[in-house]
Amino acid sequence: MGKRIIQQRRGKGSLVYQVRKKASLVRPGYPAKLEGEYKVVKLISSPGHSTPIAKFTNVKGEAFYNFAVNLLYIGQVIKFGGTSDGDITTLGNLKNGTTVFNIENTPRDGGKFIRTGGSSGLVMNTEGDKVTIAMPSKKEKKFSKDVRATIGKASGDGRVEKPILKAGKKFYIMKSKSKLWPRTSAVKMNKIDHPFGSGRGKRIKSKIAKRNASPGKKVGLIRPRRTGRKKR
Repeated sequence: MGKRIIQQRRGKGSLVYQVRKKASLVRPGYPAKLEGEYKVVKLISSPGHSTPIAKFTNVKGEAFYNFAVNLLYIGQVIKFGGTSDGDITTLGNLKNGTTVFNIENTPRDGGKFIRTGGSSGLVMNTEGDKVTIAMPSKKEKKFSKDVRATIGKASGDGRVEKPILKAGKKFYIMKSKSKLWPRTSAVKMNKIDHPFGSGRGKRIKSKIAKRNASPGKKVGLIRPRRTGRKKR
């Protein structure tokens, strides 16, 4: 008897494909207003994030959580609109060559881009109401000058340099992020377990799935715009 393929198991919504609640006890982001000074009172290691999270409070007792900048320490004071590492400001106030992370996609959404440990973007230039950022992937992306970002480099650099010596450790790391691991290649499965599986040959006739294919057949390239090698 065959097994349900990965797409079918994910669609069921079982606990295997759900992030544990305690993996994200706090939600990093920015407060609604950009004003005043905040002090670091706590550093948190969140299982669901690769970057440590810092808790900030001001003199009024108001608090928020944000990803920690590299070399951040308890007791450090950050400013809104400042120019030092850890300060939070809008992209329009930054000079070219400034490193930033946790960039918002739209104003006041709390940050969506460059949140991985040790990552950072670079302010390239400002044209009108758009700011060009060099992303960690070396590609350039334009943002509104009104979106907010944290100055500096996200802490947690070097996390992938230490080897994971045991398969069980890797399993639990991926499980906390609701990632399936290890991942078995489709062509190495039996024909009953996957449309690509078979021991008769490893060349797949077509990887293009029809738009109205059932969950058991919707594998490979899902309604692609184009296929094949690009000709220059």
